[in-house]
Amino acid sequence: MKIFAPDYYRDFRCIAGDCGHSCCIGWEIDVDEETAEIYKKVPGDFGKKLRENIDFSEEGGSFRLCENDRCPFLNDKNLCEIYINLGEEALSQICSDHPRFRNYYESRTEIGLGLCCEEVARLVLTKESGTKIVEIGEDSEEPYFYEDEEDFFKIRERIFFALQNREKPFAERIKDAFGTIGSAVPEFNPGKWAKICLGLERLDESWTEILENIAGNPAPPEVFDETAGEQLLGYFVFRHFCPEYEKTSLAFCLLSFLMTEKAAEQIGIFEAARLWSSEIEYSSENKPLLLSTLFEEGV
Repeated sequence: MKIFAPDYYRDFRCIAGDCGHSCCIGWEIDVDEETAEIYKKVPGDFGKKLRENIDFSEEGGSFRLCENDRCPFLNDKNLCEIYINLGEEALSQICSDHPRFRNYYESRTEIGLGLCCEEVARLVLTKESGTKIVEIGEDSEEPYFYEDEEDFFKIRERIFFALQNREKPFAERIKDAFGTIGSAVPEFNPGKWAKICLGLERLDESWTEILENIAGNPAPPEVFDETAGEQLLGYFVFRHFCPEYEKTSLAFCLLSFLMTEKAAEQIGIFEAARLWSSEIEYSSENKPLLLSTLFEEGV
């Protein structure tokens, strides 16, 4: 089965200790079963430290976070002691994968980079040329030809083409993108959706203040940089547009785009993209709740 990714995928490099929002702080960090077995056998003082800081379970385990929810193996320079002592191959799967995500289809696997990482946000939103989805390899699975799925990829390709048509103003491109699925562009009131988001689980209290400010100033956002806007909405389409619920999933992409642009009025586009991604995309509860709300409203 072939693997596809955005053409910027291989340009990503973790900036490690230079990152202002380390993925080793504030997140629950699971240890997969295979890696847990490796950690149980590491000798010496470091092996002892590993076992003292992991809650083992039948599925593997999880790290016991320290003060301020720091990983116990994140040193004072914000570098990973497991990587330093044992090498990259000893990292748990979630640590190796992050900020990557995968979407699995019958005929292909797609892999992308999540905007919850500030370096990914910089990489994606500063890209000048239009993003292409390219083949990057194969895995061991046999592909299954599914005609409806092939039709879906053709529709998504037309959406990308519409969004990247720089001969038109960006508002017209969005209209054309929705036209590919026979839908009008939904009208979203940012204030209303900010209030809905305030009722969701939140990880970062700075997000609360941003949402409260949007609720009090619900005017539609301005797209200050159309190229960055193209990349942002294209990212959401690649990650969230799905064959089962084309209209609702595309509406979710637009909602994500508009709320990120609205938050950017307060904190800039990179930080706004990072926060929306971490608060919504990486929550097992928040994204499904927003999607179900859109579906129930017939959007």
